[in-house]
Amino acid sequence: MHAEADTDALTALYTRNVDAVYRICYVYLRSRADTEDAVQSVFLRYLQKQPVFRDENHERGWLLLTAKNICRDMLRSWWRRHRVGLDELPEPAVPMRDKEPSELTEALLALPEKYRITLYLYYWEGYPAREVAALLGCRESTVRTRLQRGREMLKNDLGGSCHETGSFGQA
Repeated sequence: MHAEADTDALTALYTRNVDAVYRICYVYLRSRADTEDAVQSVFLRYLQKQPVFRDENHERGWLLLTAKNICRDMLRSWWRRHRVGLDELPEPAVPMRDKEPSELTEALLALPEKYRITLYLYYWEGYPAREVAALLGCRESTVRTRLQRGREMLKNDLGGSCHETGSFGQA
């Protein structure tokens, strides 16, 4: 009976967080196959470490920070830097699981990593600038600057449509 309760708890944790973990991994890796590998690694790391969380926000923060670290390790790996393969071909469908407009998703994914990740955590995951700073290991003022510059880049890429519709407010 104890093993069944553990399985139910893991299933609930996975269900609550898999979409957020998938999205943050995709924002880093921009490849569906690599993203799926990273998501699997995040939940395997959870099973290995068995951390105890204060609440669901702490749980989600731990999983997203772990996802960030795994993705960065993948990006730095020798194999990834020296391969040439199918990743350079455009993927046939938008891999984000939510219903974001594809133009906005493409513009976000085209941004440099520091802006892409900051905007994603702030707008899609809803973290305040203070928590984004903690997740990324930088100062809150740095996060606010990246948000401002990232919004400007998106505005320029999208011809001002984000700014005019109010999709991106001030940090």
